[in-house]
Amino acid sequence: MSSKTKASKIKHGKDILSLNIVAYTFTGIVAILCLIPFIMIVSGSFSSEAAINKNGFSLLPQDFSLEAYKTVFRDPSVVFRAYATTIGLTAVGTVVGLLLQTMTAYALARKDFEWRNKFSFFFYFTTLFSGGLVPYYILMTNTLGLRDNYLALLLPLMFSVYNLLIMKSYIMALPESLIDAAKIDGCSEYRTLFQIVMPLIKPALATVGLFIALAYWNDWYNAMLYIKKEEMYPLQYFLYQKINGIEAYKKLLANGNVSSDVVSAVSLPTQTLKMALTIVVTGPIVLAYPLVQRYFVQGITIGAVKG
Repeated sequence: MSSKTKASKIKHGKDILSLNIVAYTFTGIVAILCLIPFIMIVSGSFSSEAAINKNGFSLLPQDFSLEAYKTVFRDPSVVFRAYATTIGLTAVGTVVGLLLQTMTAYALARKDFEWRNKFSFFFYFTTLFSGGLVPYYILMTNTLGLRDNYLALLLPLMFSVYNLLIMKSYIMALPESLIDAAKIDGCSEYRTLFQIVMPLIKPALATVGLFIALAYWNDWYNAMLYIKKEEMYPLQYFLYQKINGIEAYKKLLANGNVSSDVVSAVSLPTQTLKMALTIVVTGPIVLAYPLVQRYFVQGITIGAVKG
């Protein structure tokens, strides 16, 4: 190897090293900036209400206190029941919703499906116009009878046209020769979908699955409309009700409608309670991101090596 070649390799190595230093430094700074608000939320949840009102939020807890978490978990069985409801709805809704949208996208992506353009227009039309809240509410309660029913929380978020378009675009990007080869080998449509198409669209499955899971996890609006029984509240609506209850007590106290002795005995943090509720709500769903990221990378690398 000539000295010129060695010098070129050394120079190339230095360039890559410099690029890595700049890239990792920039990424680290962005990561820190994204992490600071979360650290402040955690710190605020362990601070006292008086310290927050006096000094504001900081990176370290002020006047360490567990009062906010004591308020959240005053009745642990209620919180865990709300957790179980949300986890069940998220798990079932994500699996079923992902299956329905993948099967629909596969059918609409097939050029030999005669009515695919008509059905595509039907789905797209629903994104432009809707019947409105009142007819929708009447349909769910009077026609379908889903008041105080878990299906009222499960069905509305199970299918999304936006997610359908994402899935359809991924499937249409696959070579048609794969489908033709599967037909020649005698594969049925179901086997083609589950054993050939779905392993190749793992990035779309991971992305859409995460979107569906987040929609179910963060949903409180449908519970407000259709659920009146407290034992059926999902986590988000349960915590929403708790914050509203605290605010209502404080307004009554400010107006002199409630004895201060009664309220002080109950202990009503507001700012710290919001921080504690944020930690309680976001904790489990954050664990889904590393899992989705692992499958996302795995799906991208499928087919990258040509033999």
